[in-house]
Amino acid sequence: MFKVLKQQGLLSNIGVQVVIAMCLGTLAGAMMGHSASMFAPLGSIFIHLIKMLVIPLVAVAIISGAAGLGSSQSAGKIGLVTLGFFGLTSAVAVALALFMGEVFQPGMGVDLSGVQGMFANTYADKGDLPSFWATILGMIPTNIFQSLNEANILQILVFCMFFGLAVSKLEKERRDPLINGVNSIVDAMVWMINVVMKIAPIGVFGLMADAVGTFGFDALMVVFKLFVVYIAAILVYGFVFYPLMIKCFSKTSPIKFLAAMKKPQAVALSTASSMATLPVTMETCEEELKVKNSTAAFVLPLGATINMSGNAIYYGLVAIFFAQLFNIDLSMSAYIAIIVTSTLGAVGQAGVPGPSFLVVAVLLSAGIPIEGLPLLFALDRIFDMIRTALNITGDAACAVIVDSLITDEQKEDARMATQNEA
Repeated sequence: MFKVLKQQGLLSNIGVQVVIAMCLGTLAGAMMGHSASMFAPLGSIFIHLIKMLVIPLVAVAIISGAAGLGSSQSAGKIGLVTLGFFGLTSAVAVALALFMGEVFQPGMGVDLSGVQGMFANTYADKGDLPSFWATILGMIPTNIFQSLNEANILQILVFCMFFGLAVSKLEKERRDPLINGVNSIVDAMVWMINVVMKIAPIGVFGLMADAVGTFGFDALMVVFKLFVVYIAAILVYGFVFYPLMIKCFSKTSPIKFLAAMKKPQAVALSTASSMATLPVTMETCEEELKVKNSTAAFVLPLGATINMSGNAIYYGLVAIFFAQLFNIDLSMSAYIAIIVTSTLGAVGQAGVPGPSFLVVAVLLSAGIPIEGLPLLFALDRIFDMIRTALNITGDAACAVIVDSLITDEQKEDARMATQNEA
């Protein structure tokens, strides 16, 4: 079998290598249990190398993308379409989660007798969403070097987009050398990322072995029905909704899109980080889906920060799960509160792995008890891996759609110019 795979060149494909490493890591973790943590440093080295490159890449990519789009007459429209796409898809994701939660009722009939000791109010003070103005102020850096040092992605995005637009307004003879220099840095960063990705299978093996060995599958049985419904919702959104959007609003084949996304999805599953997957997503969009560099460099880093439809599905399903678990009948106002808070929370969730405390705000907004949350936080890594794969799929779908919009508009502008000359 391996000989056939090798002859077909499949084993040399990084996506196939990552999937094989995930399977081997899962097997090692299941067999070795807690002792599989000995492989954790392999995963940590890989994640640290990725993180080392992500912030500089995001900064220069956003500057390059904003500078490229800033000279376009449709720049403002592109920004509005991108933000509108992210907000709308997050809201639809929550609505889907609430619908599937009501249909399949994952919180009904769950036996809590063996896990009552895990219930706690430890996270009650983590449910405050910042106000509108606090969010706006928090996005504006007072010291960009401090923002870079603290890896404050939103502040870096705001400054670099502003700076990129400023570069685009310079005279051509001063602008072009700057943009060429920034693009050269982007190319150098991508080369570095490609070198790091050569050890991705080793890192993925370590991450999966550690995660499965630490948590095992026993704890998952308590929330098994929730997990199944969650997987179903993710699959519907990733393999039906997004391809349908691609079909309706771009000229790219949905089948081609899904085939191209296998590699970044595999990396997203293993790293549980949209930011760590960003270089692979950018490479896939530009080389396989033929998205222009200026579009990918603008949309994808922005999406990795604020586009979290997978998180939105998670928030909605968890709210339904605990409402059913505690026999709470949700009113229409509670459903609206869940949708609004989940959408805002999804936009505000940073694209890095870790427990999602914003789910606390979602539960509190609908008056749902939060004592059972430790049940989920223990397994957050598994949930996080899966929702991250959907998040980056949404980023890529937006990039493809926005790029198609730009191309159509440029063709129309060229046609109108030709008619005027005639």
